[in-house]
Amino acid sequence: MKINDLKCAMIGRNLIVRVVSDEGLSGYGAVESFKASLKPQVMALRDVLIGMDPSTVERCVRKIRARGSFKPNGAAVSAVEVALWDLAGRAAGLPVHKLLGGKVRDTVRVYNGAMRAPMTGFGVEDFRAAALYMRDQPEGFTIVKQGIAFHGSMKNRTGLHYGAAQPGRSFPGTIVSGMLTEKGLDHLVACVAATKEVLGKDIGLALDCGPGFTPVDALKFARALEPYNILWLEDLIAGDYTPYVQADIYRDISTRSLVPIHTGEQIYLRQNFKELIDRRAVHVIGPDPFDVGGLAELKWIAEYADLYGIQVAPHGIGNGLIGLAALTQLCATLPDNFIAFEYPAGEPSWWYEILEGLPDPIVTDGFVSVSDRPGLGIDFNVERTLPHLGEEDRDFFQ
Repeated sequence: MKINDLKCAMIGRNLIVRVVSDEGLSGYGAVESFKASLKPQVMALRDVLIGMDPSTVERCVRKIRARGSFKPNGAAVSAVEVALWDLAGRAAGLPVHKLLGGKVRDTVRVYNGAMRAPMTGFGVEDFRAAALYMRDQPEGFTIVKQGIAFHGSMKNRTGLHYGAAQPGRSFPGTIVSGMLTEKGLDHLVACVAATKEVLGKDIGLALDCGPGFTPVDALKFARALEPYNILWLEDLIAGDYTPYVQADIYRDISTRSLVPIHTGEQIYLRQNFKELIDRRAVHVIGPDPFDVGGLAELKWIAEYADLYGIQVAPHGIGNGLIGLAALTQLCATLPDNFIAFEYPAGEPSWWYEILEGLPDPIVTDGFVSVSDRPGLGIDFNVERTLPHLGEEDRDFFQ
């Protein structure tokens, strides 16, 4: 079996990658939403892969791995790696989880991710309403993650901090950072307290925090939240689209905090996780399979972290339904340090009509069942998908 084509099409909010074999089988991967501009990077890998055996996933990825870097520029390599696993599984008649060593769990815990509550403001009552919204969702999430402080538009709240926007940032927008005001710190703690009051002790709360905190404020915030049993504080210092790790600063915070400290979604490749893990700089890592270099790369990182007592909660919010299928297959194989992965949704909603093979309902009591179908366990309904392809992508399934 050989690769005879690589194609890429914009379907809804995601770039979808298709690796085509000479035996008529195809495998699919996805590029996170917000990254439509990366299509040329995906297609630049085509000529490198043509003629290779797609079932030799590692050999194929070795030829393209050097073409990626920190988020968003690891997305092209990562999406192709996922598509190769999908194709290899289809060719072998096996689910991807068996190719990765076999599942150790039949259902996989997810947290809300793409299903965060809509918020019109950032007062205490807005956080209370958001918590009520998430608590009552039919998916029955047992973990809820809420953006706060420098994550999202709350960073623009007047009086929260003394910082200003840093110019020149374009992915996904302006980064804001600065020292918290005393009033701002008190407000953040009050918002967390209100959220926990609603969620109670049966639903865990994680907080997506930045990046944007100063190191001292990060520690002040963590210590102020110790009474609330927070699952983790994410990306306080670096994260999202920052092209660096800063393990030394994270370690200064994590060694002084009883609240678990989390980072990692922007990092590309195992080598760039090494310092975080070797120095036990954080308590939880959150690599994204569609940014870190793929499924096998994330599995290696998770297993290495397990040796150091570091937990893993993979990122995945913008990866769509192909991302959901891939994360489910992967996380079924991860060691006992796995907590949950971030639930991606199909956007727009017609994605649920064009992709077949997902469980119905997808999430039950906060868990997704692991498919034993070949590859990622999903297939496109081509007839339903064609109307959603742009003119330039009409040959995607040909």
